[in-house]
Amino acid sequence: MHPASIEPYHMATATAPSNALAKHAADPINQKLTAADKIELYRKMVRIRRFEQVSLQHYQAGRMGGFLHLYIGQESVAVGTVSVMGENDHVITAYRDHGHALAVGMGMNECMAELFGKATGCSRGKGGSMHYFAPDKNYWGGHGIVAGQTPLGLGLAYGLKYRGLKGAALCFLGDGAVNQGAFHESLNLAELWDLPVIYVIENNGYSMGTSQQRSSAYQDFLAKRAEGYGMAWEQFNGEDVYEVRAGVGKAIARAHNESKPSILEIATYRWEGHSVADANKFKYRTKEEVEKFQNDHDPIQVWKRNLLNEGVATEEDLKKIDKEAQKEAEDSAEFAKSSPYPEPETIFEDVYWEVDNKTEAGQTGRHFFND
Repeated sequence: MHPASIEPYHMATATAPSNALAKHAADPINQKLTAADKIELYRKMVRIRRFEQVSLQHYQAGRMGGFLHLYIGQESVAVGTVSVMGENDHVITAYRDHGHALAVGMGMNECMAELFGKATGCSRGKGGSMHYFAPDKNYWGGHGIVAGQTPLGLGLAYGLKYRGLKGAALCFLGDGAVNQGAFHESLNLAELWDLPVIYVIENNGYSMGTSQQRSSAYQDFLAKRAEGYGMAWEQFNGEDVYEVRAGVGKAIARAHNESKPSILEIATYRWEGHSVADANKFKYRTKEEVEKFQNDHDPIQVWKRNLLNEGVATEEDLKKIDKEAQKEAEDSAEFAKSSPYPEPETIFEDVYWEVDNKTEAGQTGRHFFND
């Protein structure tokens, strides 16, 4: 099947005409945004873009090991989603996790150092690109197994309900993960137990390198599979921050007020290959298609035009933000290069929390629940 076969589905859902922007701008959740809020959304997207571009340069220079899965082209999804989260809302995602990490407030230094495998990294240099963590920010990774995070997201939601907290667990996954058994087992329990989990399918159309039409059986949209479980679902465009906020906001309200799960399918597009090691990125899709998304559907440019049209910011304001983000990213790479590697003995640390914190269970190997 020719790569262009993705067009009837993906290209049609990835358009953001001005009337659609106006419609979603009028949503109550977006009416609450101040001019400063809107500029901050732009800043966060630009910071993700510049961080990833700088990380790519150093990866290609051989300064990083392992894989590097870039989020370039999808920034509006993470930023828009995180912007509507509340105090007791949590995020868990797969291995394309840099954008979500920066969106929740992790610093470039700790994130870049982790890519370099340095002790100053967010996972002390032991996790690398696929395993960012920041529990203090309700951010739970960063998981390398396809769909492996989906039952964990379910567990986060179970914990919220068990503790009587008004919150939601937002579990991100790619379109390639929807066919994994663990995901479907999670959906069954989520609806059966009324758990406040929101599964966010970031649908970039190609999984690792196979078009959606060739890899998945579906009717209309992948998220429609939710109907098999009696679960709420919605599909929408991910290049417009207004639309992302409006769609995710409804699912969060459902989780908070009804303790009900949802599946959200957000149409997006990754500019790079599945990972930087993907040598076939122009074989399963055309170069012309990639350039079309870069030129016509860049979420940062979509939001930039919106800010200019609304008179929220000037070209000079936005250029300054871009310049600051570029410098921050370059400085983070220098920080990473100058940071030490983990000491060999730390390999035994960060394995079991009980052991590291010298609890009774950690010292005796015995643990009793509900003590």
